[in-house]
Amino acid sequence: MFIDTHAHLTAPEMLTDLEAIIERARAGGIEKIINVCTDEKSLRLGLDLARKVPWIYTAAAATPHDVSRIGTAFFASVEQEASRGTLIAIGETGLDYHYEHSERSDQQKHLLRYFDLAKRRALPLIFHCREAFGDLFSLADAHLGPWPAVLHCFTGSFKEAMQGVERGWYLSFSGILTFNKAEALREVAAHVPEDRLLLETDAPYLSPQKWRGARNEPAYLLDTACMLAEIKKKSLKELEQITRQNARSLFNF
Repeated sequence: MFIDTHAHLTAPEMLTDLEAIIERARAGGIEKIINVCTDEKSLRLGLDLARKVPWIYTAAAATPHDVSRIGTAFFASVEQEASRGTLIAIGETGLDYHYEHSERSDQQKHLLRYFDLAKRRALPLIFHCREAFGDLFSLADAHLGPWPAVLHCFTGSFKEAMQGVERGWYLSFSGILTFNKAEALREVAAHVPEDRLLLETDAPYLSPQKWRGARNEPAYLLDTACMLAEIKKKSLKELEQITRQNARSLFNF
């Protein structure tokens, strides 16, 4: 069975038939899901979901898109839940210089706050990074040091991938890996060490090629897993074992 290391189960797009989504995930071979909560509502719903479904876990942080709007208020909630032991990771936090929905200074300020929180509560970090790897690496080197983390939904270059690996971070691949025009990303994935590989859906976003145009969900993780197994020249069973062990090592289930 596979572990979906990043889905947004309590995002608005998932709530109309969440029970069915969870049932399809289990039937589709998903052992565990990390539900990433990015605002107060999704976190409250997510904590309730995790209490009801023991194989769903909760991570939380304001995304770099939203820190100028909700960063300070939501940080207090994330900090509180981290202190209660209800979170398995801090994230997704990071930097996004492509859209810049939040000022770069705000993104960096809140990223440092989440660095500190993760270290205080001994939790791994889930990073969102787009067109900002230089600053992410520099800030991490200066303020985080060696710390367990994953570059979620990785779409960067070979150099950026190796810079992440050098820091001991994991790289998580999503349905983007299956896209027809993702040859460059597949080439990057081919060179990522096996002990740094993770799988995710980022549901409800980024459906694999077969499901393009439809809402994504954890049951579709198998499409990405099949592609990654092909890239790494592994059987699906071998890839399952590799990625499950990596997820268990990072998130300490």
